[in-house]
Amino acid sequence: MRICGIKLTHDGAVAVVEDGRLLFCTEQEKRDNSPRYQSVENLDAVVLALAEHGLDPRDIDQFVIDGWDGEIESQFQVLSGAVPIGLKGAPYVERANEGLLDSVDGFGLILGGKTFPYKSYPHVTGHVASAYCTSPFASAGNPAFCLVWDGSIFPRLYYVEPRGARLIASLFPIIGHAYAAAGLHFGPYKQPNRASWDLGIAGKLMAYVALGAVDESIVAVFQELYEKRFAADTEQARRYRADIHNAESSLAAIHEFFEASAWRLTDKRAEDVLASFHVFLERLLVKEMAMVLLRHSSLPGARNLCIAGGCGLNIKWNSALRATGLFDDVWVPPFPNDSGSAIGAACSAMAAQDGFGPLEWTVYSGPSLQDSELPSDWEAAPCSLRELAVILAGNKPIIFLSGRAELGPRALGGRSILAAPTSPAMKDHLNNIKRREHFRPVAPICLEDRAPEIFSPGTPDPYMLFDHQTRTEWRDKVPAVVHLDGSARLQTISRNSAHKIAALLVEFEQLTGIPLLCNTSANLHGRGFFPDAAAACQWGRVEHVWCDGLLWTKTAVQKPSSAERLLLA
Repeated sequence: MRICGIKLTHDGAVAVVEDGRLLFCTEQEKRDNSPRYQSVENLDAVVLALAEHGLDPRDIDQFVIDGWDGEIESQFQVLSGAVPIGLKGAPYVERANEGLLDSVDGFGLILGGKTFPYKSYPHVTGHVASAYCTSPFASAGNPAFCLVWDGSIFPRLYYVEPRGARLIASLFPIIGHAYAAAGLHFGPYKQPNRASWDLGIAGKLMAYVALGAVDESIVAVFQELYEKRFAADTEQARRYRADIHNAESSLAAIHEFFEASAWRLTDKRAEDVLASFHVFLERLLVKEMAMVLLRHSSLPGARNLCIAGGCGLNIKWNSALRATGLFDDVWVPPFPNDSGSAIGAACSAMAAQDGFGPLEWTVYSGPSLQDSELPSDWEAAPCSLRELAVILAGNKPIIFLSGRAELGPRALGGRSILAAPTSPAMKDHLNNIKRREHFRPVAPICLEDRAPEIFSPGTPDPYMLFDHQTRTEWRDKVPAVVHLDGSARLQTISRNSAHKIAALLVEFEQLTGIPLLCNTSANLHGRGFFPDAAAACQWGRVEHVWCDGLLWTKTAVQKPSSAERLLLA
C-alpha cells in the first residue's frame, strides 16, 4: 500500500510510504534554493515530487493531509495549477484523549487534473507517529512515552504502544512559541513589532544563551509571573488556559508576560535574562515530567521517551531529560519539528490501519542532486576522498554534496560545508561565509568510535540533537567546534557507514590524527540546502565544491601545491 503524506503549511513537504518503508520525503525548502520553511502553495508540487520518483497520483492508494490550526477542523486555500481550491483538514490537537487517530475525511484533492479523496489527522498525531514509528522502540514492539511540545500548544505527554496511543497529561501551561517570543523582548533580536518573527530565532537563542549566566533572582521573577499569569487558580490564569485553542490570544498573553518581566529586569543583562529563562523552562519541564511519571508509574513497559514538536530541536532540553535518569532511553528523530509532518501524516494512516508499528527509513531520503552545468568560471576534475582530505588539512573549507539530501533541518553530511577544526579562526571564518552572528556555533561531525574520547558523554548522536561538552584536553586541538560554554552540537557517524562523509572522515583522521570536521549547512542565507553543484558555485563564497567524485574549483584559485600532492604518495 502506498500512502502519500502532505504538509501544506510552513515546512511544507511531500512523503511517500510504501508497505511500511519510506520511499522519499521532499521538503519544499530543499527544492530550487527555496526559502526556509517554504509551504506547499500549489498542489503541482505534489505531482512533481511523485513524478521524480516514477509515480503518478493514481499510483497512490491513500493521500493524507497534516492537520493545522482549528479546534474542530482546519481550512486550507491552495492552488492546483491555476485553479484555487479549498480543502478541510483535522485540527491541531485531537478532540478526545484517545482520539489521535480520529480523521477528517475529504474529497477534492486535485492533482494533475484528477480529483482524489484524502484523510487528515490532527497535527500532533503526525508528531507522535513520526517520532514513535521511526524509533528503536517501535522496531522492538515496546511502548514509549512521547513528548510533543509545539509552537502553539502546551507540552503534551502521550503513552504509545503498538495497539494505540493516548494523552497522559498536559505538563504545564506555556506554549512552545514562548522561547522564541523571549527573543523579541530581550537580546539581539528584540523588536517592537511582534506580530511575526523568523522561525529560526529559537535556534539562534539556544546559541546566544551561552553568552549569559543563570541568575537565580531572574529565575525567581519568571517563576512568580508564571504562577500568577499561567498556572495559578486566578481569573487571569484560568482565562489563559481556557483560550489555548486561540493561538493569537495565547501568544498575546506570552508577550504580556515578557513585558511584565522586562519592567522587573531593567538592570539585568539581556544575555543573563535569556539564559535564566532557558533554565527556568528546563527546570519546569524536568520537574513536571517527573511528577507525571510518578502518577503513572503503573504503566507497563520500559521507561522509553520520544521527543517531537519544534521544541524537540532544543538540544539542551533533550539532554536534560536524558540526564534525569527518568528514562531508560530517549529518542529524538532528525525531524522533530514540522519538517517531519508529511512523514507523520503517512505514519498516522499506517497506525490507523495496523497500529503504531515501525517505519523502515533512512535519514538520507531527501531530494537527489540535480544535474547542473559547469559555470564558465569554474572547472571540474575527478577528486578522490584522499585528495579532498588533503585540501581540508590545508585549512580550506569545501562544500560537500553527496547522494540524496538529509531529512530535517540539520546538515548531516549530504549537503554540508566542511572544514578542518584545528584553527580557532575557522569558526569565525565559517560564520562570515554564512553571514551568521559571531556567537553561533559550528558543529563537529565525528567518527562514532572516537567521540567519547573527545566529548562528554560522546554517546552516539547521528542527528545532532543532544548537547555534549568538549573534553578539556581536546579544546585547544579542535577549537573551531567548541561553543562559548565548552559545548558542542555533535553529530556522530560510524566509520563503517556507506555514506561518503564517513570515508572522508577516515581519510582526514589518517592524515591529521583528528577524527572530526567542522560541519555546517550548505545553503544560501535564509534558503534550504543547495539542490546541485551549480547553485553552490553561483553562491561563490567557498572556493571548492565536491559533488559525488568531482571537485569543482574556481579557475582563479590556485590548485593544491606539489607539496600537498606529495602527501598523497
